[in-house]
Amino acid sequence: MSGFTIEDIRSCLEGAVPSILATCDRQGVPNVSLISQVHYVDRDRVALSYQFFNKTRRNILDTRAASATVVDPITLAQYALDLEYEETQTEGPLFESMKAKLAGIASHTGMAAVFRLLGADVFRLKAITPVEVETLAPTAASRNLMGAVRRSCAELAKAAELDDLLDLTLCCLERNFGIRHSMVLMLDPELDRLYTVASHGYERSGIGSEVALGEGVIGVAARERVPIRISFMTSEYRYGDAIRESAARAGVAFDPATEIPFPGLAEPESQIALPILHGGRTLGVLFAESTEPMRYCYEEEDALAVVADHVGALVSLLPGDVTGVESAPPARPAIDRARTITVRRYPTDNSIFLDHGYLIKGVAGAIFWKLATEYTRHGRTEFTNRELRLDPALRLPEYVENLEARLLLLRRRLQERNSGIRLEKHGRGRFRLVLDCGLKLENMSAGSTAPPAV
Repeated sequence: MSGFTIEDIRSCLEGAVPSILATCDRQGVPNVSLISQVHYVDRDRVALSYQFFNKTRRNILDTRAASATVVDPITLAQYALDLEYEETQTEGPLFESMKAKLAGIASHTGMAAVFRLLGADVFRLKAITPVEVETLAPTAASRNLMGAVRRSCAELAKAAELDDLLDLTLCCLERNFGIRHSMVLMLDPELDRLYTVASHGYERSGIGSEVALGEGVIGVAARERVPIRISFMTSEYRYGDAIRESAARAGVAFDPATEIPFPGLAEPESQIALPILHGGRTLGVLFAESTEPMRYCYEEEDALAVVADHVGALVSLLPGDVTGVESAPPARPAIDRARTITVRRYPTDNSIFLDHGYLIKGVAGAIFWKLATEYTRHGRTEFTNRELRLDPALRLPEYVENLEARLLLLRRRLQERNSGIRLEKHGRGRFRLVLDCGLKLENMSAGSTAPPAV
């Protein structure tokens, strides 16, 4: 390949400058067109966006040969790629990654109504040849990404518990990568939804806000288990009203009574979502966004993917049900017997409301209902992770991090509600239910509708 590898010129594959695609038919008649994406697959292959069934497409299927000229958006250097067609993918990680990127390019160029990815045409690289053109000097790297990864991994290794690990991860993104807005969402595999458990840099935390599997860059990254990066933002992948509208068109209903606002930026220009994986399972997603277009390059994607993988490995190593030495109880607030909070549970999805304000749902809701029931019936305030895991009514998965993530979500939601009910850890695998008021439980009948949002 004339001494060049595709890794050497990956900056040409960002989509900032359209590529030129040349093909010939069987009689040797050439055809030249612009193409939106030449997408990196691996060191031997690239994928081209298949958007239209036209002469270019027919030539590719007939001869299985093509040549693409790609341009570095910084130096304007050009390279000709000699390609051999292998296959077209119409679903899966590669297709979804290209679909998200194309949507951003189309929105940026005013072609959102025209550009639609029909498939990802995979080609094998036969040769890379530099084109003799006048170029500009490359800009100096603004950040040592390898150093940022090394410092982040060293800092994260100090975390002893899940909540510390997640908060420290987001702090590391700002301190070492200059990323001001980020969040971690954990996957609830029972409901195919992700829940925000930690956020950084936003006016509101959004703890408990939900993203469905396959929804936007976060949901697609979780479902396909690959990083999804958009350099130019598009309404199709923007969270908030646009996502709710697209979900409604797909037949997914939103219940305003149980919807916690997503904490994202109002007008992001760049977004990146990286799956947090371990042992072949998706644990969650590390997400970052910026008001700057093209904020996250492929090198930063690689670096952040290492951080996300490290987080996944550390989550799996954190102690879960091991019961340690109980700490001394702190001073207890006096319980105001005249003040009572009504806890309502809607059994369809275990939605929990404190008076008329929504708290949580799903397995975290079932956990809270168990704690509240034990307290009102038996006066219990001391609990262990192990007893929760062994309770068949909660239907917890076997994995430690699923319980830890749900307890973290519940603890932070209670803290945000500031209603006089808290969860406090007091030793490894132990926690307390702390109240400064009384509780009245109402288990609503099946089919009951949740109250209006407050």
